Amino acid sequence: MAKIYHVDLTPEEREQLTAIVKKRKATSQAVKRGNILLSADRLGEKNWTDAKISETCQVSTRTVERLRERYVNEGLSVALKGKPRMNLDKKLFDGEVEAHLVALRCSEPELGRSNWTLRLLADKMVELSYVGSISHESVRQILKKTKLSLGGSQSG
Repeated sequence: MAKIYHVDLTPEEREQLTAIVKKRKATSQAVKRGNILLSADRLGEKNWTDAKISETCQVSTRTVERLRERYVNEGLSVALKGKPRMNLDKKLFDGEVEAHLVALRCSEPELGRSNWTLRLLADKMVELSYVGSISHESVRQILKKTKLSLGGSQSG
């Protein structure tokens, strides 16, 4: 199968990758990616096949193909470091929202219900305008953190 994406490093990129490979630990992801790109460079010393690169760098040939594609489409920086991740660590709900949820969980459920469900709690939080929106999974995680989950009691 013919390659679609070819790595043609500029002298500056080749120099940058060589410096990264020499400077960092061999287990570093950037070093591994740098070695793959240097090995795949058509204008470089090696110009290896994907099979030889995958065997030498201990990655799959598909990894080599994806890295070549990322280099061609998105540039050296993204190929080395990957795309920036979404900030999943930021807290969506503050202590006030959590307090409202705990108070709601400890209260009597709506008429006609014997217990609160996660979805019922989420809907009630929105209905009472404590939050704009909240998923039942977020409700579960908050209750789990406060040890008020809706799961059955554990015997032990």
